[in-house]
Amino acid sequence: MIRYLATERGLSEAYQLSVRQTLDALAGWLKRRGGTLRDLGTEDLAAFLGQRKRDGLKAASLRITTVHLKIFFRWLAAKGRLEMDPAEPLLAPRPEKDLPETLHAVEIDRLLESIDPAKPLGRRDLAILELFYGSGLRLSELCQARLEMMDFTGGFLRVTGKGGKTRIVRVGSKALAAIDGYLRNERPSLVTRRTSSHLFISVRGTALSPDRVRQLVKERAAAAGIESRMYPHLLRHSFATHLLEGGADLRVIQELLGHADISTTQIYTHVDRQRLKSVHHKFHPRA
Repeated sequence: MIRYLATERGLSEAYQLSVRQTLDALAGWLKRRGGTLRDLGTEDLAAFLGQRKRDGLKAASLRITTVHLKIFFRWLAAKGRLEMDPAEPLLAPRPEKDLPETLHAVEIDRLLESIDPAKPLGRRDLAILELFYGSGLRLSELCQARLEMMDFTGGFLRVTGKGGKTRIVRVGSKALAAIDGYLRNERPSLVTRRTSSHLFISVRGTALSPDRVRQLVKERAAAAGIESRMYPHLLRHSFATHLLEGGADLRVIQELLGHADISTTQIYTHVDRQRLKSVHHKFHPRA
């Protein structure tokens, strides 16, 4: 069977090893029950998957295990070693969606208020964090932002997102003020002859790299005493979650985030339900 995977289906050695591990686990389970492959029915395979779940397998791993069983028993049936394929009716568990982490609005305020614009790079870093949180930008979108993409009069920024798609994002008054302060009072001192039109630049006058932005976000969070694991996308998640909590329509949030599919945005509704559940549990006398 493993040879079949390697030759006829051209699957990688890693995948072949993964299938072998599933079959070894099935063999061990069968031995403990005192059964054979010919005795197995669909309910038995479902019981095996249930045991694997109790052993700690997550939904994604259970889906893979189910596929392994389907491949194996389909092969046995095709070879005439079984009269029927007991794995054919099995349904793979739906993949779990991890809820995005977010910061509380109080933590956002603490983060932004901890930055002193009068100190070196204070204006730049404040503008970066205000833009991340105020507009929900991706890290790549912020790093690629250029001066000519800014519309200060209208309060908009043109960004290039995933798949090279361009969209217009709203820039709030706080972010606009922070960016204006940076452009007037700090960016000119960072410019060199080789400086491009990138909005945010380093002390050497070059465009900020994604790694450097990740680093400065962590540094600013640590300085503000925020113990949460901090990264740029956390501010994007917080942007979306706080909009939803404030009553914004999901379709509007989808457009602001640049999601091609509304199902991607709907993960934030789970966050909101979690918040509602916790509030109900905390304050309702019959919760």
